[in-house]
Amino acid sequence: MNRKTLIEKIFERRSFLCVGLDSDMSKLPACLASDHDAMFTFNRAIIDATAPYCVAYKPNAAFYEAAGIVGESTLQRTAQYLKEYYPDHFLILDAKRGDIGNTARMYARSAFDILGCDAVTVAPYMGSDSVLPFLEHEGHFVVLLALTSNGGSADFQMSRDEKGKRLFERVIEKSREWGNADNMMYVVGATRGSLIGDVRKLVPDNFLLVPGVGAQGGSLEDVCQYGLTKDCGLLVNSTRGIIFADSSEHYAEGAAAAAHALQEQMAAQLDKLKH
Repeated sequence: MNRKTLIEKIFERRSFLCVGLDSDMSKLPACLASDHDAMFTFNRAIIDATAPYCVAYKPNAAFYEAAGIVGESTLQRTAQYLKEYYPDHFLILDAKRGDIGNTARMYARSAFDILGCDAVTVAPYMGSDSVLPFLEHEGHFVVLLALTSNGGSADFQMSRDEKGKRLFERVIEKSREWGNADNMMYVVGATRGSLIGDVRKLVPDNFLLVPGVGAQGGSLEDVCQYGLTKDCGLLVNSTRGIIFADSSEHYAEGAAAAAHALQEQMAAQLDKLKH
């Protein structure tokens, strides 16, 4: 899915919601305990229930890798299910790749050619060598880690050089030499508030993937105040607040209700762009 189509889907569905598929086996509803294919059953039900209210899905590779062969198979089957039944939804592999050279190329091949994802998250610490192999795949996106909201992010991201420029700003500025709004997005934590505005000044046209709204305490209003553009320019991710909203046998309905509630808030934010 290219940028133009993504924007069309956002305004058509009146949503810029990305549902995180961090399907932790230890948190699956008890009603799935006897299901030998519980992880995939859960994913499929969540997808079917939330698809009308979101434009993107983001499975986190770690939760599937931790389940061994079954998990790896589930990740591939989940990607195939999305591509077959919901091809108009943007698919992001949250893997935070960051290696270089042939290793990076293999990671890119895995995400794009094998899983069929539209985008993959990438850590830029080793510079262009860890990013460019992913950009060799036309029609796909790199989602570059820019400004995260974890406690340890201050160790490096907020450090300043002799001119007072913060490291995350230098990373974003340098990355503009590698990609553009048609093939690069940026991860910015929802709890960063006005700092989202600082990122937006550097990349006015790129999409921002914003995790942390909902269970992690991020404010959708703040994210939109500082990050929303005329083309929307945002994919706001919610994971636990949606997929684990209900732990009963009605978990899919609970996920749908939570996704719908966020979608309605997003629709109100998009309506403001008309005025």
